[in-house]
Amino acid sequence: MRLLLLAPPGAGKGTQGERLAAWCGARHIAAGDLLRAQAKAGTPLGREIAAYQARGDLVPDQVVLDVLTPIVVEAAAAGGYILDGFPRSLPQAIAAAELAAELGVTLDATISLYAPEAVLTQRLLDRASKSGRADDRADVIRHRLTVYAQTTAPLVAYYKERGILIRVDADQPLESVTADIRAGLAGLSLPDPSPGIAY
Repeated sequence: MRLLLLAPPGAGKGTQGERLAAWCGARHIAAGDLLRAQAKAGTPLGREIAAYQARGDLVPDQVVLDVLTPIVVEAAAAGGYILDGFPRSLPQAIAAAELAAELGVTLDATISLYAPEAVLTQRLLDRASKSGRADDRADVIRHRLTVYAQTTAPLVAYYKERGILIRVDADQPLESVTADIRAGLAGLSLPDPSPGIAY
């Protein structure tokens, strides 16, 4: 199974990605985690990525594609992937779709999580008090949500037009979100996932 998780910061796509990966036997690929790992490594590329992330801006398309492509191709060959956090803009989505078609790793479905901005903001502030992430400050959170609304939210229409969009309300209990995602996937008549954890 090859899935994309599309959601604003704080909507829980990382948690749902892990649960879906365990359920269907696919690899959860969190673009943000991979980019943060590059930034932490302190290489020239990592320092460039870190500067974008500290401001809450999107990392340039080609940089992200260079980091993700080999990992996605490997995961697709080994049972599938749950891609979390990329693409984040329409140009990224188009470039990723063209590349995926060339490599034979096209998406089966896109899961779009949504929640009110106030809920997202509070979740991120709560996370900041525990994690200390540089991009979980109040000013950066506001900027990240604005960037999402302007650049990433239009992807909902793009994937809907492709007929592979599942919209799920993320402002509900964790188990309910997971159940709604699974119900949406069943509605698309995708192949049964390999045995995994029965959430």
